[in-house]
Amino acid sequence: MKIGNPIDKALGGSASQRAEGASTTAPGKTKSLDGGVSQSAKVSLSPMASSLISGMDPDFDADKVDKVKQSIDNGTYQVDAEVIADKLIANAQELLKRSSN
Repeated sequence: MKIGNPIDKALGGSASQRAEGASTTAPGKTKSLDGGVSQSAKVSLSPMASSLISGMDPDFDADKVDKVKQSIDNGTYQVDAEVIADKLIANAQELLKRSSN
């Protein structure tokens, strides 16, 4: 059994060891998040993403989550494999339709 990442051996150490000592700024300098950012590096969020970040998601039902958590803890949660399979197939079909358009 081999342990470790083969890329680490080729690069002479683990990625985490290199990341600890690596610096992306010159000594004594701090990163600026405002200046020098090209237009292609800017991000805009959709209204849905903004609502998720702000915590105002109307589709989230905390009571339902608590009930499911309790049933899992009690060992009474029932998994309906047929429903899961149907939803997986529907999602796959939707993705295939998007990619072909």
